[in-house]
Amino acid sequence: MMRHQLEHIIRAAAGNADARDIVVIGSQSILGSYPDTPEELLVSMEADVYPKDAPDRSILIDGAIGELSVFHETFGYYAHGVDETTAVLPNGWEDRLVKLENENTRGAVGWCLEVHDLAVSKLAAGREKDLAFVDCMLRHKLIDADIVRARLSFTPRLTEVGKHLAMARLGRWQQS
Repeated sequence: MMRHQLEHIIRAAAGNADARDIVVIGSQSILGSYPDTPEELLVSMEADVYPKDAPDRSILIDGAIGELSVFHETFGYYAHGVDETTAVLPNGWEDRLVKLENENTRGAVGWCLEVHDLAVSKLAAGREKDLAFVDCMLRHKLIDADIVRARLSFTPRLTEVGKHLAMARLGRWQQS
């Protein structure tokens, strides 16, 4: 997904959910911080989003511009309506959201995860594709492993075992 496509999703999600502010919590939230993200991080054709002040309206987004919708068939990308509990995130993540607002969002505001918080959520998920995503972020120097490590320590929904695994992966990547 390219940045202009995410901007389109933000605009469409806001319109369908009757909300101005849309939170982007999936991998494509990286486009808030890095509009020219390396291509290997842009393979997803979905953006995980929800209305900031009314997460329950994410179902409206899923129905209107979600997978297999007319929107998806027309544009080749789509939104996945989620809520604030979908991702495991460190304390304070809401205060670090990156604002994405421009002429393409037409008055809607996208609030994208800050990249280190995104890395924590990917490490917490622990799927192969998520780990590859974090590895790529590190290789391209889009994140600092020490900041990720510090945030992992303050991630209440991540078990101690999960924190230990994530820290070990970071250490292994830093040595390679």
